[in-house]
Amino acid sequence: MSASAKSSPPPLLAEDAILLEPILHTGPKFYVTAAALLSIIALGVYAYSVQYRDGLGVTGLGRPVYWGFYITNFVFFIGISHAGTLISAILRILGAEWRRTITRSAEVITVMVILFGVGSILMDLGRPDRMLNVIKHGRLQSPLLWDVCSITIYLTMSTTYLYLPLIPDIAILRDHTNKRRWFYRALALGWTGTPRQHRVLEILISVMAIIVIPVAISVHTVVSFVFAMTIQPMWHSAIFGPYFVVGAIFSGIAALICAMALLRWVYGLGEYLKKVHFNNLGLLLLVMCFAWFYFTASEFLTTFYGSEPTHMAIFWMKFTGPYAPHFWTMVVTCFVIPVTILCNKRTRTVLGTVIASVSVNIGMYLERFIIVVPSLSQPRLPHSEDVVYSPTWVEWSLLAACFAAFILMYMIFTKLFPIVSIWEVQEGREKSIAEVTERVKSYLPEPQTPVARPKIVETTP
Repeated sequence: MSASAKSSPPPLLAEDAILLEPILHTGPKFYVTAAALLSIIALGVYAYSVQYRDGLGVTGLGRPVYWGFYITNFVFFIGISHAGTLISAILRILGAEWRRTITRSAEVITVMVILFGVGSILMDLGRPDRMLNVIKHGRLQSPLLWDVCSITIYLTMSTTYLYLPLIPDIAILRDHTNKRRWFYRALALGWTGTPRQHRVLEILISVMAIIVIPVAISVHTVVSFVFAMTIQPMWHSAIFGPYFVVGAIFSGIAALICAMALLRWVYGLGEYLKKVHFNNLGLLLLVMCFAWFYFTASEFLTTFYGSEPTHMAIFWMKFTGPYAPHFWTMVVTCFVIPVTILCNKRTRTVLGTVIASVSVNIGMYLERFIIVVPSLSQPRLPHSEDVVYSPTWVEWSLLAACFAAFILMYMIFTKLFPIVSIWEVQEGREKSIAEVTERVKSYLPEPQTPVARPKIVETTP
């Protein structure tokens, strides 16, 4: 590489300096929040130590409900992971220019939340020291092994997809800050911003965006197979694959909106995370809301029409039985509230989309819960008594610790790297108008010289 190419660091515009503020300056609010989150994590560590010492008997799990909060958490966290990789990749491929300021905040969610999905599985193991047995003694016909393989590939792809667009911004940190320069120098991989480097980077990002979409879809499809490949009532269904994928995208968009709102409020990024971003994501959330309702209605309609006794026992448990409060709260929070807010342009504001997103996340957690627990409480083999699963303080503590650890890791990321892609924002200012103009010319006819219309002379008889 020539010396001239190395001599000039990537420029940093004055209006983008705010994106480095969280990295350069850390106030007392950060440490207070981190301390509060660490206290919740400490409670979770203590709860797990009790579980590890005394066994799974300290939880609400037992026979026949051997899956509860932990597997619900697993499905929920893996679903939220679609916020980044899938949404970001689709927007990149479609050339949506408004994506530039939101892609990184979405991609970070993906990588971090997968870790807690995997961690939930480990919490569910009575003997976590045997966790590698699924690989050492796994069988290819087992959906559990499919799950391990697909999630491992997904985590690798998502991490790579997050890191590639980070490289130019890491170089900006290396050249424009004095903090952790050795760290940024190592991660920048010698980036100097030459045209060749930009060309190679764009190719790699485009290739990863194409590859990661089928990988992301396959992951939640395989997660659904863990349920659907059994003969448990209301699990053994061909609709579970697309149903889980739609639910994952639905909850992923909602999680992204919540994260964006917090970043906008905490770091003052209103000029980067604008109302149009919340409006557009709110419309996507509305579309997925109707898609989710379609799949949910299809599942319950086919179950009711078939009227198989074992299935109907679970059906009525959800509609009128002990899990009816969970089911109807899910319907209200996943459909009634978001549709009411997002269908009206006057309420589809930043605050409105955030309220709808929080509602969706609550509802989607309940959806995963009523998928997992009621079917297990009514096994096909006769059981002596009705079982209603209830989580203990151990499971609640570990759930709270997972959310606290995720928020803390996200906060730490914003203290190490720009949460809004600086180089993509600058590229958008320089090239987007020309690119969009060329794109419009490619699918609309060129304007022609208007033809003069002949004058019509009216004559009176």
